Amino acid sequence: MKLRSLLKLLLALAIGTAWFGTTHAWAADAFPSKPIKILVGFSPGGSNDMVARLIGPKLAEGLGQQVLIDNRPGAGGNIAASAMLAAPADGHTLLMCTTGTLSIQPHVLKSMPFDSEKDIVPVTQVVNAPYMLLVNSNLPVKSVKELIAYARQKPGEINFASSGTATGGHLAGEMLKSRAGIDIVHVAYKGTGQAMTDLIAGQVSMIFDQPVSSMQYARSGKLRALAVASPRRLPAFPDIPTVAEAGVPDFDPVTWAGICAPKNTPTAVVERIQREVAKVLAMPEIAKRLTADGLEPVGSTPEQFRTFLAADKRKWGLVVKDADVKAE
Repeated sequence: MKLRSLLKLLLALAIGTAWFGTTHAWAADAFPSKPIKILVGFSPGGSNDMVARLIGPKLAEGLGQQVLIDNRPGAGGNIAASAMLAAPADGHTLLMCTTGTLSIQPHVLKSMPFDSEKDIVPVTQVVNAPYMLLVNSNLPVKSVKELIAYARQKPGEINFASSGTATGGHLAGEMLKSRAGIDIVHVAYKGTGQAMTDLIAGQVSMIFDQPVSSMQYARSGKLRALAVASPRRLPAFPDIPTVAEAGVPDFDPVTWAGICAPKNTPTAVVERIQREVAKVLAMPEIAKRLTADGLEPVGSTPEQFRTFLAADKRKWGLVVKDADVKAE
């Protein structure tokens, strides 16, 4: 009887394993069965929207289905994330996830509408998005060292703009304030547009912003680019030094954008999406366009992205704690 029971158990396990393998393969083969929607938690025209629209057409070719970009701005990306989580977990509704939504807001908001670690599946990191430090062209500084020296001479008189409280640009300024030991004042705006207008007019002195939206002003002479907030210089701007080169160590407030899916999305589907996104990012024309805009293509595996997210969340948590940042 014991031998017969053991044989039955082994047979059941073999059948279950075969069924799982068949189901796993079927999920990948059956996907996608309809157009894919990528939700972007910000208005059209921003860097995240630009990246999504750049990779979308090539991703559609690889997957054999139309890829639609759906902007759901508001609540720092939480509206788009909540909409994705309300959709079926089948890979047909994805999120352009960002630093703010997954790495910063969990430390700032008293309550999140979802658990950023349990409810969301990391698919792939699409790009790194280093900030650039820009100042008003009339500010009498031409380097980060000169800016730090000037700020020390005028404590509390230098202000820096951001697109909102607890955004990456805000925390990058707070990080510089802490690491350089200077007293600079944060001025929060509702978006980058008005912040840039006031920076050019001299109402504020400096900003950390994405090159894709700010370099046009530096090239025209309306603003002065002092440094990139990245561990290394950007290929598109080889003459612009890093903040670390100016003597501010461990300064890396690099933001990112990635693709995420709802929990319970089949592993085979997640892996298929990751492979196709990585192929798109490796295309010379796509990589060249991203690099020209100061972005770094990535295309990591789901496990690599998960590991990265854990470290990134810890990093920004320390910045939020040190600066005592509170949600508005």
